[in-house]
Amino acid sequence: MQRYYARVEDSLVSRGLLRTDDGQVDAKYTSRELVDNFVQIALYDEYVTSGSTIIARPTKSRLRRWESPIRLGVTFGAHVTEAQQSQDMEMIRDVSRQLERASQHPVSLTSADRANYHLLVLNEDDRRGIEPTLRKLIPGIDDNMIRFLTGLSRSTYCLVLAFSTGDNPVYNQALALVRSEHPDLLRQSCYHEELAQGMGLANDSPRARPSVFNDDEEFALLTSHDELLLRILYDPRLRPGMTPEQARPVVVEIVEELTGGSV
Repeated sequence: MQRYYARVEDSLVSRGLLRTDDGQVDAKYTSRELVDNFVQIALYDEYVTSGSTIIARPTKSRLRRWESPIRLGVTFGAHVTEAQQSQDMEMIRDVSRQLERASQHPVSLTSADRANYHLLVLNEDDRRGIEPTLRKLIPGIDDNMIRFLTGLSRSTYCLVLAFSTGDNPVYNQALALVRSEHPDLLRQSCYHEELAQGMGLANDSPRARPSVFNDDEEFALLTSHDELLLRILYDPRLRPGMTPEQARPVVVEIVEELTGGSV
């Protein structure tokens, strides 16, 4: 599996993807495009439940985000070396600081038993045996969710699932899973995208550029465009539960202030 993902990263990089720059030279965007990208990314879901199956299908939703401080706990599988754990913790600290700075919402690292946002870094063997850990970290987790997480195809590089109580649009728990077999850049890219998505930017958009919220894998790391999406999401003028129609005029107002341009 490790060799497979090394080939994946090599192929992406050779095609000019997994860029680590900010895209400001060749991927400029307008204020209107920023509004449209926010609505598509924050107000649609990437996954939908169909019976006992979780499938990838963009579906109109409502604005969701955290209201309480995010306490991020990292759990490494038994097969992840100490050297990789140390390297990855530096990556995770960096992105958590970036998320807090961009959103202006508290994000801190803590132990797994005190976390409300769980990040699991696992290889294939670790992941297939993760059910007891999942039940401990997220009491009451759905059996379908466990089957989904333990049965991932190798085409799923990483993912995040955020949870709320009932129909409440405020998140109170999240679970991100990153494959430890990934080479460094692909793993770092997963940390950037999944941890940000778990804050409420739940969907991807093929038109979002420069952005990690685009399945084309062009950008590996959060860009200034993505930081603006986080700033918009946590602006107090937006309220959890808003529909796309309710949120759009407020987003226009916020974007005009942030960019100094009319929409």
